[in-house]
Amino acid sequence: MKIKQFEYKPLAHYSYAIVSNGEMAIIDPERDPKEYYAFAKANDAKITAVIETHPHADFVSSHLQIHKETGATIYNSEKLGADYPHETFDDGDSLNVGNCILKALNTPGHSPDSITIVATEGNDTALFTGDTLFIGDVGRPDLREKAGNMQAKREELAGMMYDTVTTKFNDLPDDAVVYPAHGAGSLCGKNLSDAASSTLADERRDNWAFQKQSKEDFMSTILDGQPFIPSYFGFDVDINKAGAESLEPAINRVPFKKEATATGLIVDMRDEATFKKGHLSGSINIQAVSENAKFETWLGAIIEPEEAFTLVIDSENSKEYMLNRVAKIGYEKQLKEIITLINENLIKTEELDLKDFKANPDNYTIIDIRNTGEVEEEKFFESANSHPLNELRDSASSIETDKPIVVHCAGGYRSAAGSSILERQLQGATVYDLSEAINDFK
Repeated sequence: MKIKQFEYKPLAHYSYAIVSNGEMAIIDPERDPKEYYAFAKANDAKITAVIETHPHADFVSSHLQIHKETGATIYNSEKLGADYPHETFDDGDSLNVGNCILKALNTPGHSPDSITIVATEGNDTALFTGDTLFIGDVGRPDLREKAGNMQAKREELAGMMYDTVTTKFNDLPDDAVVYPAHGAGSLCGKNLSDAASSTLADERRDNWAFQKQSKEDFMSTILDGQPFIPSYFGFDVDINKAGAESLEPAINRVPFKKEATATGLIVDMRDEATFKKGHLSGSINIQAVSENAKFETWLGAIIEPEEAFTLVIDSENSKEYMLNRVAKIGYEKQLKEIITLINENLIKTEELDLKDFKANPDNYTIIDIRNTGEVEEEKFFESANSHPLNELRDSASSIETDKPIVVHCAGGYRSAAGSSILERQLQGATVYDLSEAINDFK
């Protein structure tokens, strides 16, 4: 069998293609299926199966589109309760892709309906573990209390994960290659490795979850210190359970206006320096100027599902690219329009006098918008008030405005968004972005 790993860096998402004897299966595909089609064509393979290890929370999958366009059968757990045409794939079930045999293991813990795919051909074994087993960690158990066909409390899922780790992988060989659905940077776990794959032997030796421990200790560890849950996660679980609309018709409905203006909720994807030179009043600066920028995560954390917004882009050339990024999390339907700006009635952001701030920090209200866990680990300013970025639109009203406000994060990317939110929410207040100058205080 030939295995291809596809990576979408902004969401640290891995998807897979397995090719054997002219047939191909796709596992956990992202929203745009073009790269899978290209790989099938390059390998002269017919796509016969698309498998969802669970209904994903952090991205919208193209499983239904692939089914419609190729005729491939969709496989997932019966526990998922999928609303689209599919075949159930649970303990004891198997399917052939060429000479490769794919078997299902029910591996609940991250979600009640999670499965792991065991692929074998000859002496080779590969495990496609979804969000159950990561490299160095296991999937968080706190995402399915309010979303999906099967809802479960985090304590219940943490217990399920312990049972999964201690029983489900026992009969599999040490040399089985582990291919997870996410890597470092994903919010689907807390301590994921930078490595894109591993072996079961390495995970048995190095992954904390495989170490000998009581169920109570395991549950305490997995439940402690998980990162925040972006507001779009439950929304995407529901989309994936129903099956998303095909990408092209979905994004082609969004109107584009060149050299325009807008009112209401506005997201501006331009780089921080350009944004600060001139932007529409009330705009929120969520930068998408590189493929590594976590635009999707912060769009879905700051903007609520079904909340209508306008997107400002840097040039018409970025339109298709940005539509695809918005659609990665299923937000294209709430996107009213995409525009480039006309150079009229734009607001300029004042630059912080860094020398004065360093000399007189008490003359400023300092707002730390990092996540709670980051603040608990290390504070850069003792006087700073913690307001995590994903909560800032709601918590801004509690911030005192009698002194100039300085916003900081850990490196500058999030503070661009945070300072623009406070400019929007606290009309008349003086708001500065410490940006990359935070490095002077570490």
